[in-house]
Amino acid sequence: MRGIKGKVAIVTGGGSGIGRAIALRLAAEGATVGVFDVRPEGAAETVSAIEATGGKGRAVTCDITDYGVVVNAVKSFESAVGAGTDILVNNAGWDITMPFLKTEQAFWKKVVDLNWYGPLHVTHAVGQGMAERKSGRIINIASDAGRVGSTGEAVYSGCKGATIAFGKALARELARSNVLVNTVCPGPTNTPAMAASMGTGDSGRKIMEALVRAVPLGRIAEPEDLAGTIAFLASDDAGFITGQTISVSGGLTMHG
Repeated sequence: MRGIKGKVAIVTGGGSGIGRAIALRLAAEGATVGVFDVRPEGAAETVSAIEATGGKGRAVTCDITDYGVVVNAVKSFESAVGAGTDILVNNAGWDITMPFLKTEQAFWKKVVDLNWYGPLHVTHAVGQGMAERKSGRIINIASDAGRVGSTGEAVYSGCKGATIAFGKALARELARSNVLVNTVCPGPTNTPAMAASMGTGDSGRKIMEALVRAVPLGRIAEPEDLAGTIAFLASDDAGFITGQTISVSGGLTMHG
């Protein structure tokens, strides 16, 4: 795609799942990718995969729930690559499926810290440089749970709904600075995080079977199904698109 080659990108949660697929795709398009993840081994594995195909990547251990850690990680990464960040993909997130009335405050805090405050922290740290340079792309990975709700994911759905609204408001604020902000909402996707959130055994199997039946295209997504949409939004081909929310769900949700 046009305009990604030579750019600098940050992908949070890039050590596995959707984040790894996004990092690999952006690197394949010619970007230097900062793979930000709280798990250094996962980030290192992604960078190894990037380098194995001739791409450029750098593993950065970062806990996005800590604003000070985020600021230092971004500064360190940009100093190491010798340039500011052109593309930010706020992908990192976490949840466990359970009824809201069975959850407790500690659980709420963890979900909110990761899925809501995390993107705020990283966007604030990276967005200032983008605004100063009058150029940038911010792509938030939300969820269709934030558009239509999801049973057993009430707090997570709330965070993702907030992310969608945040992206629209920020797109308006940053438009004059030529920083484009868009949101991608995956449907059910085959990732380690999804498997962990559903649990194992008969219950998890039944949930998966129900999800597959609900998707018009007859399967849940693979991480690679999301990567192309993110690459498009990061490219010059999407240079007049901002403030939008796009579902990549195999038709599970349809908006218009």
